Amino acid sequence: MSRGHSSRGSLTRNIVGSTTAVAALAVLLTGLVTWQTAAHGAEQREREQLTRQATVLSRVPDLSPLLFNGAQALGGPNGEEFAVLTPDGRVAGAATPALDLASRAELLAGRPVSTIGVLAGQEVLLVGRPGPQGGAVVLTEPYSVVERNTGRIRRSTLLPLVAGLLGAALAGALLARRTARPLVAAARAAHRLADGERGVGAVVDGPHEAAEIIRALNVLDASLARSENRQRDFLLSVSHELRTPLTALQGYAEALADGLIEPERLPEVGRILAGETLRLDRFLGDLLDLARLEAEDFRLDTGRTDLSALVAEAAAFWAGPGEGQGVRPRVERAAGPASVGPESAGPGPAGPESAGPPVLVDTDAFRVRQLIDGLVRNALRVTPPGGDLVLAVRPATGGGAHLQVRDSGPGLTDDDVRVAFDGGALYERYRASRPVGSGLGLAIAHRLSGLLGGTIRVEGHGPEGGAVFTVMLPPTPD
Repeated sequence: MSRGHSSRGSLTRNIVGSTTAVAALAVLLTGLVTWQTAAHGAEQREREQLTRQATVLSRVPDLSPLLFNGAQALGGPNGEEFAVLTPDGRVAGAATPALDLASRAELLAGRPVSTIGVLAGQEVLLVGRPGPQGGAVVLTEPYSVVERNTGRIRRSTLLPLVAGLLGAALAGALLARRTARPLVAAARAAHRLADGERGVGAVVDGPHEAAEIIRALNVLDASLARSENRQRDFLLSVSHELRTPLTALQGYAEALADGLIEPERLPEVGRILAGETLRLDRFLGDLLDLARLEAEDFRLDTGRTDLSALVAEAAAFWAGPGEGQGVRPRVERAAGPASVGPESAGPGPAGPESAGPPVLVDTDAFRVRQLIDGLVRNALRVTPPGGDLVLAVRPATGGGAHLQVRDSGPGLTDDDVRVAFDGGALYERYRASRPVGSGLGLAIAHRLSGLLGGTIRVEGHGPEGGAVFTVMLPPTPD
């Protein structure tokens, strides 16, 4: 089965079928109503005609001589028959057999009669009208006249009903074409996008809903193009970053194998090889972290965590690397700042005094620490000697907590802020002008924040002059 068709049929065919079915149902209902009302209408018209005739005849001053002598001459073209009921109850005329006792009593009582009787073995319409001086005039008409008129009315409605059905089918076809055309164009554009084509630029047309679909496809087209360009640039940068240390490792390894390195340079070459190996290991580690974070089975070990203590730990750990760069990490809490200098640096946890008031949330402490370390590593890379690097923690209004890493580096532009968490975006912009890492750190931080149930945002310039990264962690469930 081709991708342009399905077992359910095309949209055009479905719309035409639906509108035709609705029209057919409407025609059927109209036909049924017309079929039923045609007989009633035909009978009503014949009764009204007979009533008018009987009324005129009943006003003749002396009914008996007129009608007794000329009853047959008054018969109408539809087989009408007449009879006269005298005030003393005698009946004369061809329609006499159709007048039963009940109708006769009603007429003698001065009340009109309109009913169905039997004359010469067939049903007839019977209408009687009392005269002003007593007695009555009775007219009958074969019921076959009513049936004949009913058939004529029914036949006359068939053509309009069929025309209505055909008109509905034509209108459905036009509606289907108008509705389906932009959707078919959108489907073609979607298939072109699925085949890898970009810059499709589908024309926005049709009803509002169809136009919205086409606009969404155009937005998707542009987003895919941007994303793929970034991925392409990122892969190029990855290959470049991998090639650089690999080239150094290969060059020195070949020189060592060929005996081209003087003995006194061996320690220096060893340090270079170790540094390049560490750089390569760190880059591959970032790639693996990002891949793990994208996996569906990524696991979190959630528990009650004191973020104040966690931030104090991180600040104590990074005090050592920061001292080597002339940067002293500082912890800032809601109650006030507390510095963490070299004397408190170390791998062990900070004490209660340095940790400050607890800020408790239910989260994965290991992953939060990984998130903090990644942000601090980036901040430390761009903070100049003697600059500020601040780790802040505070409870959030309504529950949860805010973690913040601020620096006094060059900061970020508004355009940088928009793409900060796209892998490799800032790396490509600043690798020639600033110290950069693998280009994956902020992408990892963004993904980690989402997996922890929180969010991360960035401001280009904060109180210290540099960038500000704020992680919002959700409140502890009740």
